[in-house]
Amino acid sequence: MIEADLQLPVLLTHLAEAARELVDARYGAIGVLNEQATAFEEFITVGWTEAEDAAGARPTGQRLLGPLTVEPQPLAPADLTGPPDSYGVPADHPPVTSFLDVVVQMRGSVYGNFYLTDKQGGAEFTDEDKAVVAALALAAGIAIESARLHDRVRNVTLLEDRDRIARDLHDTVIQRLFALGLSLQITARMTAEAGIVERIGGAVDELDGVIRQLRSAIFDLETSPGDDGVRRAVLNLAHEMRPVVGSTVRVTFEGAVDAVVGPRISVHLLASLREALTNVGKHARASTVAVLVAVGDDVCLEVIDDGVGFSDHGGDGHGLRNLRNRAERLDGGLEVTVPEGGGTRLVWRVPT
Repeated sequence: MIEADLQLPVLLTHLAEAARELVDARYGAIGVLNEQATAFEEFITVGWTEAEDAAGARPTGQRLLGPLTVEPQPLAPADLTGPPDSYGVPADHPPVTSFLDVVVQMRGSVYGNFYLTDKQGGAEFTDEDKAVVAALALAAGIAIESARLHDRVRNVTLLEDRDRIARDLHDTVIQRLFALGLSLQITARMTAEAGIVERIGGAVDELDGVIRQLRSAIFDLETSPGDDGVRRAVLNLAHEMRPVVGSTVRVTFEGAVDAVVGPRISVHLLASLREALTNVGKHARASTVAVLVAVGDDVCLEVIDDGVGFSDHGGDGHGLRNLRNRAERLDGGLEVTVPEGGGTRLVWRVPT
């Protein structure tokens, strides 16, 4: 998902993993070129085991074949042969039996490449595999371009430039994502294999999440550069609470948060977030913590951790009573559940 700062590596990792699963590849990678297109600034890999990592088998993208990063045509050699410094395969890399390369590009600009290797079962990658990965490569290109636009706007002081970028994100990027989702749904109808249909459905769900986050970024761009709204306050609080929580707090926004959440709600929302993160730090022993602030018919604060679970950390103690009282003071409520995979999910919700 694209989060508050468009968390590009996280989204690209999701896309690489989706591509690997959709085409039954053992390994996958996305190389992202720097803006000068002279070297990779990111090289994201998926599928390697801890043992392979320990043996130095994971590639870093430092020695990949030059044409694969600039030639805007998919390449799929059956076997990677030639000198190691030609293709950049580490000495301890498992034998590569099949290979699929698809260029990541957007409106004629090349941003990098998708790489998939070792199709399961010993077969070579098919034209259908190329088409599926090409669709995800388009999503990666959109994400990279959007993230770079978002980075640039942080230093933009002219409001009309911010408005232009926001319009570009809305009129071009989001519409392309909609079209990509439709294309994937059509692809799903072309196959009778339930597993592939399910995985494509998962990719479509990911794209829906990207669209929601881009809309949130657009709202942020349309806010004056000097504004100190609740979005900024939430991000600052999440950063401040990191030592208490013991891990990075990933923050996501949905909707026009700064436009909807006024001082009356924000003071309680921020206090509730601080209380929730303090509880996580004291009791959860979590390795990941995610925060969602969403606005629509109501204002929703969601905190999810992967720790020991609600029944084992804190029960219905003083902290939760404070959270519940703050929500009820605004005619809202609090719900705490244990997700299917474990951990704790806290939802604090009040009407707008």
